Amino acid sequence: MGEKRFVYMDHAATTFTKSEVIEAMLPFLKEHFGNPSSLYSIGREGKEAIETAREQLAKAIGANPEEIYFTSGGTESDNWAIKGTAFARRKKGKHIITTPIEHHAVLYPCEYLQTKGFDVTYLPVDRYGLVDPSEVEAAVRKDTIFISVMYANNEIGTIEPIPEIGEIAKEHGIPFHTDAVQVIGKIPLDMKQKDRNVDMLSLSSHKFYGPKGIGALYLREGTEIENYMHGGGQERKKRAGTENVAGIVGLGKAIELATANLEKHNERTKKMRDRLLAGILEIPDCMLNGHPEKRLPDNLNFSFEYIEGESLLLMLDQRGICSSTGSACSSGSLEPSHVLRAIGLPPEIAQGSLRLTLGDENSEEDVDYVLEVLPEIVGKLRAMSPFYKPTTACEK
Repeated sequence: MGEKRFVYMDHAATTFTKSEVIEAMLPFLKEHFGNPSSLYSIGREGKEAIETAREQLAKAIGANPEEIYFTSGGTESDNWAIKGTAFARRKKGKHIITTPIEHHAVLYPCEYLQTKGFDVTYLPVDRYGLVDPSEVEAAVRKDTIFISVMYANNEIGTIEPIPEIGEIAKEHGIPFHTDAVQVIGKIPLDMKQKDRNVDMLSLSSHKFYGPKGIGALYLREGTEIENYMHGGGQERKKRAGTENVAGIVGLGKAIELATANLEKHNERTKKMRDRLLAGILEIPDCMLNGHPEKRLPDNLNFSFEYIEGESLLLMLDQRGICSSTGSACSSGSLEPSHVLRAIGLPPEIAQGSLRLTLGDENSEEDVDYVLEVLPEIVGKLRAMSPFYKPTTACEK
């Protein structure tokens, strides 16, 4: 057995908080601890810091600061967008369009709305997880009041045709939401140009080297939506609750760092990802999941035949490699990934999946180590399987 090292390749689940972000947050956990709704100085300092972070976020995604609302994270942002829009527009109709590969923070609110009399259409995706815009067009009805399609899939990394879908939504006068939790720092966003037809966009700080428990909802000016949180008058009377000042400051600094030199960052990540991809596809009976080109620069998702994913993760962990089989929010479930089922993988293949997502502190040496360890572990697990018959075929 070779030397054990620590390799973190589960950045789609969460990222570490960068030191610059922590430094920006610390004053608001110590001397500037005041309630930002207060009139005295340590409260006003917090309020000013919130508005600075709002400007940082708005600049990073090409929005106006007045269109940014801070939340507790991606889940709250998704729930607010979906339920808030549905209930605000229920007199105009009760039909919603989404996809079967969304994060559960979108799927479960849609299922909840179905119990309240709403009708939800789940658009089909192809074997790469791509939504066909023509399917969106075909699904639109007179009573359609909302469309939600994620910007990029958290499990298989496929990037959806968001500008094209947004154009269709705009033509029909239907509010369009996208869960963009995975794309900050990987895909440039511009709510005034490329993404001009997106009405609502969800993001979460801990996916781009900021703190957990803080996120935001971009809400285009004029979008019809009901409040999700009721109480005080914070966030321009749209999202009640004393603001998480330190978290908001951290989010602002994190998104500023994540969107600086984005092309150079992606070039480095893609280089490591592509070398990892080529090496892993040398393992027999393996398959890349998701689109081979239209995918996030940090994401790889594989299926290995004759292997159970949980055993693979545990053995990788014993060698110091952190990875996942899919969404961290579903890691306690024994059911195959709903995303892999939606792209047509049978359960026995879907259960043998592995997701590797790279980040800022990964190195070429990390790639070398994974390529050394993973084939060995796959071989050991297959040696224990009574069904495995060695071949040399692999798919891309």
